[in-house]
Amino acid sequence: MTMISAVFLLLGAPPVPLAALLPVSQHRRGDHDDALHARKQGRLLPVGEIERRIVPQMRGARYIGFDFDAGSAVYTLKFLREGHVIWVSVDGRSGTVIGRAGG
Repeated sequence: MTMISAVFLLLGAPPVPLAALLPVSQHRRGDHDDALHARKQGRLLPVGEIERRIVPQMRGARYIGFDFDAGSAVYTLKFLREGHVIWVSVDGRSGTVIGRAGG
């Protein structure tokens, strides 16, 4: 059990994976590189534009970061609210929210 899991256990909140609380790690760097390449080719909206559209809609949640699936051109933005992780899936071509899970 990690220190963070122990703290959540003591607080009575469900444990959150440590990776969800940390900045983007090196193993996810490839997702960000893929997004940059596709954006430069004009196939995607910049992640900054996606964030400007979505983050304000998530009142009361802390934005953690994003993952990108190059195959589907979907950004998954991750948020933390009251100990729960929320994933918002966004079409990278249009900026339309296509799904939400968690929270």
